[in-house]
Amino acid sequence: MAQSLADLASAGARRTLRFFPESSEAEREELRATARRLLDTHGEKVLTPLRPVERVLWYLASEGRAEDLVEVVRNQRRDPGAFLVKGGRRPRLVLPGLRSLALPERITALERTDLKMTAQLTSVEWRGDDLVWSGYAFVANLPRPSGRLIGRSAVLEHGETGRRVKLRLRRTRNEEATVASGQALHRYDRAGFEVVVPARRLRELAGQGAGQWSLHIGIPGPGGTYEARVRQREVGTAGHNQVRHLADGSRLVVGFAKEGVSITVQQPPAEVESCAVVDGELVLVARVRSDAAAPTAVSVVEGDTRLEGRLTALPGSAGAFRRYRAALSLDRLTADDLPGIKTRQFKVALKGADGRGRPAHLAEGFTTGRHRFAPGRELAVHRDGPGRLVLATRAVRAVVDAMTVTDAGELVLTGAYPSEEAAGKKVILRHGTRFEEKEVPVELADGRFTVRVDPEAAPQVDGPALPLCPGRWYLFFRDADAWDKSGDIPVTLRPEQVGELPLRFRGPRRGSGPQPPDGQPRAFTVDRRNFDRIFIEPERLLAPDEHGTYQQRILREEYFQEQRKLPLRDAVVYLSFGGKQFSDSPRFVYDELVRRGVAVEHIWTQDEGLPEMPPEARVVGWGSRAWYEALARCRYVVVNTPVGDWFVTRPGQRVVQTWHGTPLKKVGKDLLGSPQASPAYIAGLPHSYRQFDFVVSPNAHTTEIMRRAYSIEGEMLESGYPRNDIFHAADRDVRAARVREQLGLPEGKKVVLYAPTWREDQRHASKLYKLDLQIDLAAAQAELGHDHVLLFRKHSSVHGNVPGAGQGFVWDVTRYPDIADLYLVADVLITDYSSALFDFAHSDKPMLFFTYDLEHYRDTLRGLYFDFTTRAPGPLLETSEELVKALRGLDAVEVEYRDKYARFKKDFCEPRDGLATARVVDRMLAGGPHAAASTGG
Repeated sequence: MAQSLADLASAGARRTLRFFPESSEAEREELRATARRLLDTHGEKVLTPLRPVERVLWYLASEGRAEDLVEVVRNQRRDPGAFLVKGGRRPRLVLPGLRSLALPERITALERTDLKMTAQLTSVEWRGDDLVWSGYAFVANLPRPSGRLIGRSAVLEHGETGRRVKLRLRRTRNEEATVASGQALHRYDRAGFEVVVPARRLRELAGQGAGQWSLHIGIPGPGGTYEARVRQREVGTAGHNQVRHLADGSRLVVGFAKEGVSITVQQPPAEVESCAVVDGELVLVARVRSDAAAPTAVSVVEGDTRLEGRLTALPGSAGAFRRYRAALSLDRLTADDLPGIKTRQFKVALKGADGRGRPAHLAEGFTTGRHRFAPGRELAVHRDGPGRLVLATRAVRAVVDAMTVTDAGELVLTGAYPSEEAAGKKVILRHGTRFEEKEVPVELADGRFTVRVDPEAAPQVDGPALPLCPGRWYLFFRDADAWDKSGDIPVTLRPEQVGELPLRFRGPRRGSGPQPPDGQPRAFTVDRRNFDRIFIEPERLLAPDEHGTYQQRILREEYFQEQRKLPLRDAVVYLSFGGKQFSDSPRFVYDELVRRGVAVEHIWTQDEGLPEMPPEARVVGWGSRAWYEALARCRYVVVNTPVGDWFVTRPGQRVVQTWHGTPLKKVGKDLLGSPQASPAYIAGLPHSYRQFDFVVSPNAHTTEIMRRAYSIEGEMLESGYPRNDIFHAADRDVRAARVREQLGLPEGKKVVLYAPTWREDQRHASKLYKLDLQIDLAAAQAELGHDHVLLFRKHSSVHGNVPGAGQGFVWDVTRYPDIADLYLVADVLITDYSSALFDFAHSDKPMLFFTYDLEHYRDTLRGLYFDFTTRAPGPLLETSEELVKALRGLDAVEVEYRDKYARFKKDFCEPRDGLATARVVDRMLAGGPHAAASTGG
């Protein structure tokens, strides 16, 4: 593949281009010289492999057109890769908002390869005997806003002969196309399609013999028709093969080949009618067409295990089929099987007289089965999507064979699970990417199980019942005393039931919080992945005209601006950690306003139903029209994180930024020069903080650092954090008792709270931060479990399940609404570089610092503002053993660090009089229509 100019340029040059608006004159000149030299050396052919906008960027860089390059880079930050297309026969690129940008035609000219086409399947269904494919297809940056799509077509193409069969295509509306495009410039809602393959056409395809036909969609565009093969999905009907048997004995596999949608016509001479364990043998019966040569044997292979059973004719076989039988020793088949949860899948083939093996296709009506051959192990006589026989030895599974929904919106799954396997097990519902877990009730009786899931109130392992958050939730059986998920047994669906999916239902009506746009209870879907792994997926709460990058841009640029012209309302909108919590200083401001009886409406932001919210408040969904309306019209806005660069305070509005931590690790501009620094983010800080009437600071240390690091030009109120008033509240002991009761903490045990921060270099494949667990929790339980409990509070950005949670010692309290409540019940805090240490210091209770990666974190990853080794108000510990030992010797720790703790409080905990919330609310209301309530009395 030809190298592009970007490939030839250095990493430094590419970074300068990426952050060109923030670059120095010297960096800009070096970039210009580099781009010019590479073009002079290699010619403009090195621009050809680049994407269209990249060509523009590197061309402008080589010409030294700095002002134009700044505008284009900023344009692309708003919407990477998006542009307008002008011209029918000779299409060219035009950048939105930069139509007057002078560029030579050789740079803006678009080839067909510059306009990528997407064709995505979203569902497969049968209407009677007709096959129906639905999906969407569009050419990137060609939205056709007029909706005229004349000439759009669908064809089936034979993989070997290239013969094409035209199909009827009906245009549909599909908002998912715009959402999936991930861009904000174009709307592809009218890119949906429905393709019907009538039964007559399917019979014609079968009549042409075995072969594979792939589905292609064509779209007219500049220079002709753009065509792409339709892609499969990862899950559901659009991600799994289906088999359809025809009257003439042909099989149609409606599915996928090389991730593309296809119909495969098969006319197998032999098919397996049955396969079951009888008297210690695996007995297989195959039927063979009367006009076909019969296979001679059945071959079963996995690793070093190789079995072959001879096929012998069964008496009485006549008519269209002859029948043959083979028997294999179950003992030999399972001889190399190991206990545990590992699955061994065998390759099954029907061998002919020539010794060649052919797939063991299944006859219509084949019934799957399972045979338990050892404690915890079974032989599964299974099938795959294309309808082939699958044999596997595996852990005995719980298999769902019935799915119902009660009138109250509760999902009920029932199935088979032998009593001896189910005994002592519980059912876990686990999120597919967040790894969050919930324990759901299960009923076990007579080898059957019944699982009931209330998707709006799913119980957590430790904590209150909460709605299922967005994403896929999978079911597992787990030993009640299991330490972690390593022995989990997945709950699967009986293969004969896969045709019943997707199952869509409405959950119970929510008591509070944002409701779906149609006013009905939230919708949920039960579907499958990897053929028979079922999951539950909640519907998004945002309406179609609110969901996705494009619709969010419209709401910001149009709806939000329209609402700003309307009068302000006497209301307060709260935003805590992006709507993911009812917590922190915004919560304490809310409580104070309620206590004072200020005559305002209270509106809390909630992100997809995650946190519990106060029943007295109105709740709006993050990103909804109601949320934008609240931000535009509420007289008061209280937040603890940035809102967004698009937000601008209007006259008469008070916007309070309470922020959420005292900095130990470096932030903002102070990260420049580190791998975590983003010059674009840093350059935008002055604008971001002009949104706020004042920024709350907890202490002088934070005031100095935040003003510099975040380029804060306006007022900073050094009031202390409202959230820390809880340590000085007169009713703190009452609150602590209530929290203990809510969590169910055992009496008489010391409570250890572990609250680490995240590591930027520890990520899952999905790019989400993963849990970097360095404490040996099992060893800690053995040493401390009889008189301690460990409350584990993951950072909100970290995704991973906590081993040992629910076993009595480790409590996963990540989803508990507010960490401030947990501080009250904790006898000791374990943390690392988290700002939790500055808050907890208000308690006067001991702290331990598990800083196993101090040198790496301080010197490479993030950097610290002061020498933590000399100023920490507790010991810095490197190993799990040291940590456990310190917990056993807390009295000695308190004595040793008493003076350091006192100095630490003086440096970082002033003011600490319990009046921070009153000061913030007084300042917020001062000079406004509610100034009369500006009193802490």
